[in-house]
Amino acid sequence: MTRYTAILIGSILIFLNSFWMMHASIWNAGYPTTVSLFYNVIFIIFVVTLLNLAIRRLRANLALDRGELLLIYVMLSVASAVGGLDMLQILIPLISGVFLLATPENEWSSLFGKYIKDWMVVRDREILLLYSQGESSFYLRRHLLAWMKPIAAWGSLVVALIIVMACISVILRRRWTEQEKLSYPIIQLPLEMSHMDFWRNRLMWLGFTLAGGMDVINGLHFLYPSVPGIGGKLYDIAPFFTEKPWNAIGWTPVALFPYAVGMAFFIPLDLSFSCWFFYIFWKIERIAAASMGFRNLPGFPYLDQQASGAYLGLFAVAMWGSRRYLGEVMRKVIRGEVGKQGESVSYRIAFVLGGAAFIYILFFCLRAGMSLWVAVAFFVLYFALSTAITRMRAELGSPVHDLHFSGPDMILTTALPTRSFSPYDLTTISFFHFFNRAYRGHPMPHQLEGFKLAERSGMNVRRLFAAIIIAGILGFFASAWGYLDAAYRYGGKTGYAWRAFSRLESWLTAPRPTDIPATSAIVVGFGSTLLLYWMRMRFFWFPFHPAGFAVSNSWSINLFWFSIFVSWLVKYLILKHGGIKTHRKLIPFFLGLILGEFVVGGFWTLRGVLFKTPTYKFLF
Repeated sequence: MTRYTAILIGSILIFLNSFWMMHASIWNAGYPTTVSLFYNVIFIIFVVTLLNLAIRRLRANLALDRGELLLIYVMLSVASAVGGLDMLQILIPLISGVFLLATPENEWSSLFGKYIKDWMVVRDREILLLYSQGESSFYLRRHLLAWMKPIAAWGSLVVALIIVMACISVILRRRWTEQEKLSYPIIQLPLEMSHMDFWRNRLMWLGFTLAGGMDVINGLHFLYPSVPGIGGKLYDIAPFFTEKPWNAIGWTPVALFPYAVGMAFFIPLDLSFSCWFFYIFWKIERIAAASMGFRNLPGFPYLDQQASGAYLGLFAVAMWGSRRYLGEVMRKVIRGEVGKQGESVSYRIAFVLGGAAFIYILFFCLRAGMSLWVAVAFFVLYFALSTAITRMRAELGSPVHDLHFSGPDMILTTALPTRSFSPYDLTTISFFHFFNRAYRGHPMPHQLEGFKLAERSGMNVRRLFAAIIIAGILGFFASAWGYLDAAYRYGGKTGYAWRAFSRLESWLTAPRPTDIPATSAIVVGFGSTLLLYWMRMRFFWFPFHPAGFAVSNSWSINLFWFSIFVSWLVKYLILKHGGIKTHRKLIPFFLGLILGEFVVGGFWTLRGVLFKTPTYKFLF
């Protein structure tokens, strides 16, 4: 194989993957980027690995090596994140829905339509109606010309975001990977899949058969209800709490997902304990707030705001712990010294390239009419949250980290009066909803995990850096093509625009002052994280981890808390009674649980796309 073959194969697979993901989105056949490890990528790597094993037996010189397989995995992961539910699949409904959903009653066109630049959206209502209704073609000249400018503009912003993230990952890689030696739980499955011995392990195939067999039966049950199903359902215990204040517990589903048990098995024991413990803590906080009668404070106890503060606290803790390392990096940048051998690019190049991409982001914002100070504040907060999520993934490996509706848009408009922002500021912030609605499929953790995989597999890191940028570019534009192709055939979505622009409508028609209680909740979340970190540093026996405090308040943790609890309990009993030796022997079994459910579940999703029918969705 030539040295660029893996990048070429990865690029081709990105187009196939984008077609799968976008058509699955239109058909509601599954959303793989809603968990930390993407099942569509694992499915594709599973198929590629099996083909590669066959090629190795026939023509060993044509087979991909371990590093090349993992490079393809990283490319597909980054591309999937860019095209996922929390990025492109929100962007296109926003830029189509803002005028398609405008009516004389809501007065959106007159209220904020004048603050939207022509290059940001499609305004032609006839083209938008065909988009939403389907039974047309994206490949008509009129349609192509209408979408070309907004897709190119927003694509340039996304590519700039990817470049800044990649440069931050380059700068922090050595500290978190080599000095702190974080565990990177999420990469364990793709890393082991690149080993020949993994495929010979009987325990792995036992786990694969159990989880995959369960999904085979549940998939058949979905198609033929006479076939009995096995698990895979959510059982809400909230209806059992009917009396006040206990009914404030809210939706509390209990479910057991084999892949979630498998993923949580690789989380350090204190972190998995903190995840389920703090999930219960948040529920108790709801009940306590109801019992104290805080009816005059809608939103109390402001869990979303506390979560934002907690993630910012994780960022502060991570930067404080890396302060000497970052000082060393800055000296090398100023002096022009070359970093440690094995870095993908020098620190100076990372600073210059990342700085240039950040300046372009600000230029984009200014062209959209945004004030410079708002743009700077917004993206400083965004990259702080991105870095915190990346750090948490490297250390904790949580199955989810969604941070719903808790990004810079919420923080800025909570901490400052909405009159502090111009209508152009608020309008542009509303369009940024596409990458701030939730952070489940964030690209940056996959970039840093790619560098860790390179370290473990001997991959060429310079080639990997280029592959990450290529994957970001192809991931966006291939996904845009796939989504619009499916939308004009079967009908595209606009619903995600309702929240973003209804909120904008309220900002413009009813300006709000600083929300002091909600801002205080952000400070409380931030301070709680610092306190938990200080306690861990002061007392070695302290069992609670600040990362568990932050991640346990997400919406998606509702689905996984019980699986994390079961995995924690099993791991605790294994270590207590079997020791580390037994724990290591059982690792392939838990990897098999993940692989079996992802492969069979991925098959059902792919079937739904190919046959254009509803399908069994194993994730939720």
